Amino acid sequence: MQELFGYDTPEEQAVDLIAQVCASPIRSIDTANMYGDGRSELRIASGLARAGAAATDMLVATKVDGKDGDYSGARVLRSVAESQERLGMHYLPLVYLHDPEFAPEAGLDRPGGAVEVLLELQARGVIGHLGVAGGHVPTMRRFIATGAFEVLLTHSRATLVDGGASDLIDAAKAAGMGVANAAVYGGGLLASRTAQPLYSNFKPARPEVLAAASQLFDLADEFGLSLADAAVQHSLRDERIDTTVVGISKPERIPALLAGLEVEIPEEFWRRAAAIRPPSSLWVDADAV
Repeated sequence: MQELFGYDTPEEQAVDLIAQVCASPIRSIDTANMYGDGRSELRIASGLARAGAAATDMLVATKVDGKDGDYSGARVLRSVAESQERLGMHYLPLVYLHDPEFAPEAGLDRPGGAVEVLLELQARGVIGHLGVAGGHVPTMRRFIATGAFEVLLTHSRATLVDGGASDLIDAAKAAGMGVANAAVYGGGLLASRTAQPLYSNFKPARPEVLAAASQLFDLADEFGLSLADAAVQHSLRDERIDTTVVGISKPERIPALLAGLEVEIPEEFWRRAAAIRPPSSLWVDADAV
């Protein structure tokens, strides 16, 4: 998202990144049909090819996306076919329905809609497991209730500054679903003091959330910690969460990320961090209906 962050990821850097991820203990890669207008999937395919045998047990998860507002069953078929071609994978082990909150009236869960088509593709052996990925908690709860999905991917709602997905995660676990937690840095806000003041879906964060982030950085400094490390560990220490999704654009971030998982963070830090988190009235979906 060059328009937001002011820089792009060069092709060779991206391919090398994927190859190095495959050589690391990380065993899953998350992407989507729409990321980079398809360039993400193409670069992942190149990186997997470069990694060779090191990529054989890598789980690649992608997402079906609407295009120009089209979330129809026909669009789902095209989205899956596009991802198969770009990734060079006839069988897609995990496919998410992506951001259904942006098409609330498109009939995604009606006969002939996106959910039915995804189930048909699964029955045909094109897709292994089905997930639903998005942010808006009421919408995610609606799609969990269909019983069609095996994995929930939530983002920005299970972080150091927002706990809005907690009940949703409980509902997913009660339904026997796996849970993936993404955007644990909140779009970068919790990764760097110099990050743009953006949060969920890269919209301006509330002033109170920005103030809480600043206090969390101060707290991390007091304990001699990296807040970015704490943001990742906050997700990992939640036993309800099966997979934590972290955005990386540079190969040198891989060893730093893995080293951060080994940092011991005192319980006193977690207690004080919890006290800094803004109240639920300030969370992303506080006004959701």
